[in-house]
Amino acid sequence: MPKMKTHSGSKKRFRLTASGHVKRAKMNKNHILNKKARKRKRNLRQGGYVHFTQEKTVKTMLGGGGNN
Repeated sequence: MPKMKTHSGSKKRFRLTASGHVKRAKMNKNHILNKKARKRKRNLRQGGYVHFTQEKTVKTMLGGGGNN
């Protein structure tokens, strides 16, 4: 079988940590920022982690196979 390709959209959005978790940015920080409170926008700067139920899927898209 040929090698699986890395999903191009995923490699721009996710990073793997040393402990094997998947880091991500928070949503709702791209546009229509006028109506959002300063505190809300500040908290959106901080990253988050992908939920453990989705980690295997994301790792597969990143080329990890989901076993890491």
